[in-house]
Formats: sequence, structure tokens, C-alpha cells
Amino acid sequence: MLASLSMLLLSAALPLRAQTSDAAIASLREVRVEGQKHLSDAQIAALAGLVVGSQVGRTDLQAAADKLVQTGLFAKVSYNFETRTGVVVTYHVEESKRISAYFDNIPWFADSELADAIRKKIPFFDGTLPEGGGTVDQAADAVKELIASHGLQVTLEHEVIANPTGEGTVQMFKVKGPALRIERLEFSDASLLNSKTVQQHLTEIIGKPYSRMTIDLFLTEAIRPVYLTKGCLHPKLGPPEIRLTGNPNQKLPEQVPVFVPIDAGPIYHWKEIHWTGNVTVSEFTLNGVVGLKPGDIADGMQIEAGWDRVREEFGHHGFLDAKVDPVPSFDESAHTVSYSLSIHEGPQYRFGKMVLTGLSLAAEKKLHAAWPIPPGEVFDKTKYEEVLTKLQLHQEQIFGELPLHYETVGHWLQPDSNARTVDVLLDFK
Repeated sequence: MLASLSMLLLSAALPLRAQTSDAAIASLREVRVEGQKHLSDAQIAALAGLVVGSQVGRTDLQAAADKLVQTGLFAKVSYNFETRTGVVVTYHVEESKRISAYFDNIPWFADSELADAIRKKIPFFDGTLPEGGGTVDQAADAVKELIASHGLQVTLEHEVIANPTGEGTVQMFKVKGPALRIERLEFSDASLLNSKTVQQHLTEIIGKPYSRMTIDLFLTEAIRPVYLTKGCLHPKLGPPEIRLTGNPNQKLPEQVPVFVPIDAGPIYHWKEIHWTGNVTVSEFTLNGVVGLKPGDIADGMQIEAGWDRVREEFGHHGFLDAKVDPVPSFDESAHTVSYSLSIHEGPQYRFGKMVLTGLSLAAEKKLHAAWPIPPGEVFDKTKYEEVLTKLQLHQEQIFGELPLHYETVGHWLQPDSNARTVDVLLDFK
């Protein structure tokens, strides 16, 4: 880590470098920090090990900068100082990305207890941590000590994983050792137990080792769609809790019941979409593709499917790289949702050529004859996918009674953004 030095004169008008090299020291009068968002100057000074009033030299200031980097909280650290009436050092920092702490299979403690334990070591802990570094190790040590204080013999690990409940990543803490298993899953919304879909998915989780991540993925994939379909676009699912009766000092049983509090939130209705960037396809057509009318229940699953159909519509016109960026706007008083939807069409591709492998010459001839897009014409991705469906499920529609000996069809599109052409590669095995 390279820290920059800006050296001014000592109060005695002698350069610091003129003193006995790195051994020159002076009293630390002030520590300033620029660029931080989460921590105060005092907190950063404490992390750096600097104490106002102590005697410091250039090596101490560099060592302090190194300590800041080693915490993992800062991606870059540089500094400059002046020594007119004691040392005033200014650290210029760029904070590292922070991600949420996530406790996977530590059911003996609530999240709040784990957070409190971490705050005893890291007072500024706000539920987030860097991806690595000494601060993460300190948090892990705090959790280990809490677990050990209750006589539990387990090993704690931590790693960065994809967020099971949303975008981005989380810093997951997980124990290794004897695994508790999920005895049953209960919900504050009893109506979920009447859902056949939910009941079918419950068999995938009951009896499995207790894991917060496993439960959260289940809630996201099996439970969340139930509410989205009803227009509940902001359901709060969890966090899961273990609820036991009896002596709290007794060891947990091997199988534990898990309770999931649920707040469905309000039901939203559809209002409108504002489109930008759509040059080729009209708003009228795109609104029809989405398929929701003002006043309809804002079915979240239908909305997501609508964005997929919008992408397909642009693919129908040769825009294979089209980007769709929907941004919702909620009216909480009227319980309606509108979207501002930005389209980036990208280049329009035309069909180049088709490359076939694994077919006889007779079969190749029939496939070329059935191919619906002439060379040089706008590449219609919808027609391409229709051909794939026939090749995989209805071979006779292309090859007639010609004998064939393939089981799978590998398929790739090879676009050339400079020539704005796309080749089709099909491999029959």
C-alpha cells in the first residue's frame, strides 16, 4: 500500500527529513480524515492506533496508514502532514464496499444478540462489514466467544456469498459441527398452509439441516411468488425464528421447529408505464406486450414476465442486445405502482449464415429449406426459437420421414457487432 507524503517545515524551520531520518519525532496535535462516510475522525484515529499528544515520527504515520488498510474498511489510504506547532496529519481514505453480515446456522442466538456481541469488539458495527480484512476477523472472534461462552463445541467459518434474499453479496457466518434439523416450518400467515404449491415445496426443506440460507431461499422461491401474484409487492418474509418451550438452559433438541413471521403488506394496483428509448417498437405495442391495464392488480409475477416479453419483442426485430431497465414508483396513499422503463435497443442484427454439425447431407438440405430467415434479412429471434422447438420436440415438421439419429441439439448465436450480423451454430448429437 503506497501512502503519499507531503512534508512541510517543523516549527523550528528545519525540514523533518533533515532531522535524523525516520527517527525524528514531534507531538501529534490533530488527526484529520477526508473521504470517510461511515466513521468519525476519532474512530479512524483509534483504528490507526494514533493518540493525540503522543510523540510520532514519519514511520508511525506510515504504520498507522498500513493499519487502516489492514482493517479491510479502506480500499485506499494516503496522507500528508504538517509540523508547524506539532504534527497535524490528514488521512485521505477511500472506503471499501460494505456488505451485510448474515448468520446462517447459529440458531442459539437472535441476530440482535450476535450483533451486540460484535459491537463489544467493534463499537461502530452497523450490521455491515467489508468483504475481508481484520475487521471481519474481529467480528468472527466476537461470535466465536459468544458461542464458546455457552459451552457449544463448534467451528465458525465466514465467507462472501450471493445474497439469498436480494441483490449483491453478504458476509456469511456459519458453524461446522453437529447439525440441527428442521422439524417443521410454521408461518404467521396460516393461509399459506392451504396452498398446494407451498405444501409441495415444504417437503424439500423439512428434515434438512437447519440453515438460514436454505430457509431464506425457500421463502424467496416458494413463498414470495404467492404474495407477488396477489399484488403484495413488498412482502416481508422472516427472519426465521426457532421457538421452543421448556427450560431455556437445556440443550436444543436435534430437530427444531422454525417459525416465520410474515407481513404481506398492501395490495398494489397497476397505474401506468412511461417508456423512453424505444425507437423501433411503439408504446402501444409495448403496453400490449406487458398486458396490464390501469386498475388491474399489480401481479408481480406477471410484471416480471412482462419485462421478459418486452425483451423478446425487441429480439423479434433483431435487437439481440436490447436492455430493459424498469424503475418502479409507488404511490403509498393510493396503493398504485407506475414504472419508468428505459430501453437501450443496441445494434440491429441481420442473419449471416448457419453452421451445422452432426447431420447428414440430406438432413442439412431439409433444415436449410425449412430455415425461415433469408441471409441479410433482420434476424428474428422468435423464428429462431420456433425452429429450435421443432428440432427438439417435433423433428418431423422439418425432416419429414428422413431417419435421424440425434438426441440433443446444441445451439449458439455468434453475433458480430461490427458487421451487425449473427451466425447460427447448431450441433446435433
